[in-house]
Amino acid sequence: MRRLMAVGGMTLCAILVSSAAPGHPLASDESAGQKLVACTMTFNLKGWSAFYKTAKGDGTITCDNGQKAKVTIKATGGGLTFGKSEIIGGSGKFSGARGIDELFGSYAQSEAHAGAGKSADAQAMTKGEVSLALHGKGRGVDIGFAFGKFTIDRAR
Repeated sequence: MRRLMAVGGMTLCAILVSSAAPGHPLASDESAGQKLVACTMTFNLKGWSAFYKTAKGDGTITCDNGQKAKVTIKATGGGLTFGKSEIIGGSGKFSGARGIDELFGSYAQSEAHAGAGKSADAQAMTKGEVSLALHGKGRGVDIGFAFGKFTIDRAR
């Protein structure tokens, strides 16, 4: 049964991310005359859920224009979700931003996750014209759906 949950969950992850991810923006914003930057994030995230999901973590955002920032991450939401998990060395890719300052704030989040022992997580989220796709592997015991808010702030 554990294997069935992981396989079914990963299929569900792929379907959810495919349907939630917005279209790919162009390499530049011709109407504003500004180029879009390519930014990535590496992160660690640890959390639990029992109908309400909460997780906290930290990470680093790096952009191809030389901008870089240490960040804190907080995810909250509700749904049909149970368990606890930890993602170490997760990664994310931003699109649609003109600079690093557009990446901070709260994103609308949708997620599917599944795991027992080793956990897998996939998320697609948006904040205005900026999109963020996250993925990571970790450890924990969890299964379900969660919807809510994913917030990125500069580390203090």
